[in-house]
Amino acid sequence: MEQILIIEDDEMLNAGLCYNLQAAGYTPAPAYDLKTARGLLHSRKWDLILLDVNLPDGDGYAFAGQIRRDSDVPVIFLTAQDLDEDMVRGFEAGADDYITKPFNIKVVLQRIRAVLNRCGKAKSSGDLLCGNLRINLAEMSVQKGNSPLALTPTEYKLLKTFLQNQGQVLTREIILEKLWDSEGNFVDEHTLTINVSRLRSKISDSQYTYIKTVYGVGYQWIGDREQTGGKNE
Repeated sequence: MEQILIIEDDEMLNAGLCYNLQAAGYTPAPAYDLKTARGLLHSRKWDLILLDVNLPDGDGYAFAGQIRRDSDVPVIFLTAQDLDEDMVRGFEAGADDYITKPFNIKVVLQRIRAVLNRCGKAKSSGDLLCGNLRINLAEMSVQKGNSPLALTPTEYKLLKTFLQNQGQVLTREIILEKLWDSEGNFVDEHTLTINVSRLRSKISDSQYTYIKTVYGVGYQWIGDREQTGGKNE
């Protein structure tokens, strides 16, 4: 059974989530503050974390960022912070989903299952299938149909960044930060535009778009969604 850590300071809500998750076949564990959560986080292997934003001893956004630096465990925010900028901040911190309160527990359970299924498939196979692409992150190889694609290191890092943030709108600033490496090599905005264009030209075709431009903001990986107009958006 998948183990789910629930970081929520409302004891009644936490207990209710634990009850429903256990009834659905999961193994939940409660944490009412970040100090307790940190201890539990390193005590066992978690399959998913439900995380509130406003906690008695810290900020959930910052904590999600800390988790993401050390682990790829899925994180879903459960919070009353329901403004668009709050959701963007949550996804920027590395969240896999963002659910606002009040919520329907049936919807929460469905979204938990969706995240677990998506992440589980990625872990169980070295290959990630998306449209007519076959991507092996471990081997750093990409195939389009039956033909291998030759990507530059920057193009591959860009593709990996999109895959790790599927469906999320990534600002240009976020992408530039992720492309910065430990040796101080970095990509400027002009080079980023060129690399996105080159990556698009290699992976997209008349059927699949993969990368959507969100004008004035950045880019979004839309996966195997089919082309709607025959052109990259």
